[in-house]
Amino acid sequence: MGILNLFCFCLLVMAANASVADKNPQQVHISLVGSDHVRVSWITKDRNLPSVVEYGTSSTGEYTSSAIGESTSYKYFCYQSGAIHHVVIGPLNPNTLYYYRCGGYGPQYNLKTPPSKFPLVFAIVGDLGRTKHTKQTLERIKEMKHDVFILPGDLSYADRLQNVWDSFGKMVEPLASTRPWMVTQGNHEVEIIPILMKHPFRAYNARWRMPYEQSGSISNLFYSFEVTGVHVLMLGYYTKFVKDSEQYNWLQEDIKRIDRVRTPWVIAVMHVPWYSTNKAHEGEGEKMRKALEELLYAARVDMVFAGHVHAYERFSRVYDNKSDACGSIHFTVGGGGTSEGLALKFKEPKSELSEYREATYGHGELHIYNATHAHWSWHRNADESSVEVDPVWIQSLSTSTRCATTHFQPLKESVNNIFLNGQCNAL
Repeated sequence: MGILNLFCFCLLVMAANASVADKNPQQVHISLVGSDHVRVSWITKDRNLPSVVEYGTSSTGEYTSSAIGESTSYKYFCYQSGAIHHVVIGPLNPNTLYYYRCGGYGPQYNLKTPPSKFPLVFAIVGDLGRTKHTKQTLERIKEMKHDVFILPGDLSYADRLQNVWDSFGKMVEPLASTRPWMVTQGNHEVEIIPILMKHPFRAYNARWRMPYEQSGSISNLFYSFEVTGVHVLMLGYYTKFVKDSEQYNWLQEDIKRIDRVRTPWVIAVMHVPWYSTNKAHEGEGEKMRKALEELLYAARVDMVFAGHVHAYERFSRVYDNKSDACGSIHFTVGGGGTSEGLALKFKEPKSELSEYREATYGHGELHIYNATHAHWSWHRNADESSVEVDPVWIQSLSTSTRCATTHFQPLKESVNNIFLNGQCNAL
């Protein structure tokens, strides 16, 4: 037994005296950390328990590895959180099923790591909440074979009600404990109360720690990560983003490091949409668009995903409110299940930049098939199964010679038109 494993064993022995209820792990979820590590997060009522994860590829409970992390907790007026544990495990093999146990006690969980090569499948939806529509959305996502879940803000709709975070964590655990959840903040994560509370993301930052340090960010509210040939920019609307702000400067530097040979796809995620024809939150994203769109355009970001508006909408490639073949395709995916209801009122006449829109609950599926082509569709919730609408093929801007910039070199491979019997009309 190695020194680390021996130390972990000693910590687990110390935890044996804790009561069953207090040491039982709850709200387990995982997130990506670098190319071959995963962060396992969970909560225990006992704040003195060790932050240890045992893991391996055998389902029999015979774990071959273990890792030690850390725990934190926070107070919010009369609310006291349990111990919020964060443990990074790895290195892990790609496309592999692992079994793990949190804190040396409780049930065995399993997780599947993303593949190292295409294809890669994302589930993408924002504004979840805790409604019957949320449960239906999660059930439909569970039915699809996705590798990573992306959530562009408004997770629990807790606002300042901390116990809602706990019930949300328990609700999403069956899905969030098996596939990485990568999230950014929304307005319902903001907890600021003038004079009394000056730290607006106390619960969010403590519970949903993302790999911001690995991308050179100083804040959990904005970061980037890479997975299987995709560079993902997770942007923060509710922290400063204007020129010379910490987020703006970080984004400039992060974009410079993008290698379109290693990651031929680049997508951006934020809470408030820059383009929308819905009357809800009309014009709210304009200030951020004016501050950051030029950076994303220079980087030739392929797709931008946002929530906030409780509806679905897809735009054509656009830049500065005009059709542009080198611009990003913008999606609004805010129909995860919010209790506030759907945003039913769209502006008329419809902008010719808007390709498809409907106010429905559901989720998006993004299949990155190879370095050149991806397939997107919105899956509207239905009683028995989801209904696929707005299917579209998308071609990466990294393959376009006319859209080449100093930030990347176009891939030299020819465009692969194997889809639809060679009739692939990709955006």
